[in-house]
Amino acid sequence: MSKTISFHLQKGGVGKTTISGTISCQSAMQGAKTILVDLDPQGNASSWFLIDKTKYEVSDVLQGRCFIHEAVVPVRSMKNLYILPSFGIGGDLKKYGEQVIKSEPYVIFDLVKQLSKEYDHIVLDLSPGLGNLETSALIASDEIITPMTPEIFSLDGLEIFIHELEGIKKRFNSSVVHNKVIINSFDERIEQHKEILRVALKGEYSIYKIAVDPVFRKSQESHTAPQLFKMRGKGLKKQTLRSITEISQNIWS
Repeated sequence: MSKTISFHLQKGGVGKTTISGTISCQSAMQGAKTILVDLDPQGNASSWFLIDKTKYEVSDVLQGRCFIHEAVVPVRSMKNLYILPSFGIGGDLKKYGEQVIKSEPYVIFDLVKQLSKEYDHIVLDLSPGLGNLETSALIASDEIITPMTPEIFSLDGLEIFIHELEGIKKRFNSSVVHNKVIINSFDERIEQHKEILRVALKGEYSIYKIAVDPVFRKSQESHTAPQLFKMRGKGLKKQTLRSITEISQNIWS
């Protein structure tokens, strides 16, 4: 059975795209036919995995300008991984999200329903905020996982997001699951990071950690999966790989 995941917090800079892309790659590496849907008007996930300009973007599909299969692009460096891209600058996903999607809030739900006929795992990468576009994606998901950084403002953002999500679920009669939090860029040596972890563990959420690792940035610059990136024979830290594997297994099991 297909499953759809969104990684989201309304705060920017917490690593949503990095985690969305990395978990998509891990899913594909484990043999699942996986699609990453770039619903961020900045198009960062698309520029990460794609080198060449594509003919269509996700907003073209949502507005009926093309069929889904015309817009989906296989990721060359990763077997089983596909992306439904956003153009970023020059695209009209932002305009569509601001002006059109409010009148058709279930359009991404319908998109996901079509994708689920062909793909085992669907990952939605969202921009910061809780506008109409993000709301449409959240109610189309089976599960929402929140990335955060180990800082007090991110912890405050999590509390706000939990409250806002409850309102969205009631408004749209959604049963989407939200019980996992990923603390990104975690450093065991920093006392503040450990304190944020202690506070997070007091809640009702399963907490995962991903350590600071420069390979994420380098792999994005090289348009490749973090798991495949090597420089001078070195890739992701063993601790990072263990975390990614654990998170992926618990998400898709």
